[in-house]
Parts: sequence; C-alpha cells; structure tokens
Amino acid sequence: MAWSIADVARMSGVTSRTLRHYDEIGLLPPAWIGSNGHRHYEEDGLLRLQQILLMRELGLGLREIRAVLDSRADRVAVLREHHRRLLEERDRLETLARTVGRTIAELAEDEGCKDMVKINRPENLFEGFGGSSRSDEARERWPEQWEQSRRAAGAMTAEDTERWQREVTAQMIRFAEFMAAGTPVDDPAVQDEVDAHYRGVCRFWTPDAAAYKGLGRHYADDPEFRANYDRIADGLAVYQCGAMAVYAEARLS
Repeated sequence: MAWSIADVARMSGVTSRTLRHYDEIGLLPPAWIGSNGHRHYEEDGLLRLQQILLMRELGLGLREIRAVLDSRADRVAVLREHHRRLLEERDRLETLARTVGRTIAELAEDEGCKDMVKINRPENLFEGFGGSSRSDEARERWPEQWEQSRRAAGAMTAEDTERWQREVTAQMIRFAEFMAAGTPVDDPAVQDEVDAHYRGVCRFWTPDAAAYKGLGRHYADDPEFRANYDRIADGLAVYQCGAMAVYAEARLS
C-alpha cells in the first residue's frame, strides 16, 4: 500500500514542503514518484519518518539523524533508546509544569486573584516550548540562531532553567494584563515590557529587526506557540506579536 505526500503530511503533521526537503537531502526518499511529479510513500517510509520525528523531538539535527538511519543500527534497539530519552523528557516537562504552577500561585497571592488574568490549564503552559524542540520550521528558517540558542540553553543549570521559566511565565501574564486592560501595543509601558522580552531573548541569540518581527509572527502563526499563549488569554500571541513589531521598527531598525 502506498500513500501520497498529502496523505503523509496529514497523518504526520509534517508539511509537504518539509517532506520534499527531506527527499532533496536524501533523508526520506519516496518509494516512487508519479508521472505528475507527486511523491508516494510505502510502509518503510512511514516507519523511517516516525524515527526522524522521534529524533527531532530529542534535539538531533538532520545530519545526525541521517547518520543514525544510514548506519542500519538495530531498529528495535534504536527505538528503545528513543523511548528511554522520551521518558526522561516527560519527567523534565513535569518538573517545569510544577514550576509554572508555583509561579502562578505566588503571583496570584502577591497581586490578588481578582486582578489576575484567568489562566486555563497551567499544567500545560509550556507544552511546545523550550526543550521539546517541536518546530521544524524554526530550525529551517533560523538554523544558526537555533543552534546558538540550543547551546545557550544546554549550558543552563537546573536552577537557571527554573528561574528562567518563572520569569517567562510572569512576563506572559503581564502582557496578558496589558491586553485585558485595552492598553495599545505602542504604549510606553508595553514597550518597556517588550524591551525586557528582547533582552531575555538576547540571552540565547540576538535578533535584528527582521528576525525579531519574524519571531513575533512565529508566536502568532505557529499553532503550538499560539495555543500556549492563548491558554493564558485568548489573543495574547497576536497582541505580543504586534507589540514586538512596534519595538523592532522603533528600536532595532
């Protein structure tokens, strides 16, 4: 049985553009190409794509992934190692979720619950962020910056990571409170918060005006990032994207 590239994209969540890229670099060739130029994949290709996605989740680059797959290592042994590392990642995310929950509780106690923006399902606040590395597009669009950010994050201690997650949570809530109050994105107070956000990003990589605006658009356009922002307040990703665009034009151009 064979599946078209559209079928594989729908099943896996990987875009057709990415699948074509994987073919072009020899990572995932199709079983055959039709007379109309459309790629088709068989079961072996689907299993190979599953392994590619697992290794991407674990932070491996495309060159490393191809080396592993081309080595023809025992497939079961490779999957067992993936499983072990995924369990470790699950434990790490659970720890981060508890950190976020504590931050929310402390902020609510300090500022008063009546003034807080409602946060739904805080246990999932950072799903799709940081170490999960789910965004193929981000790696492909900004490979140098992504690698720089990955190295910086890898140098952080557990205490550094926890402190950074708490800061990020608090900042997202402050943006949500500005939005809930109807504060324009070009308001000086909002722009001061964006400046703090930009300086936080610079701990990992230093975007110019175009890249910073692109990062804001990624927050708003990428379904996973947007969903995480909207768990705090509906429309938050779009609001912060607009504020970041104003900042980039005014201070980075």
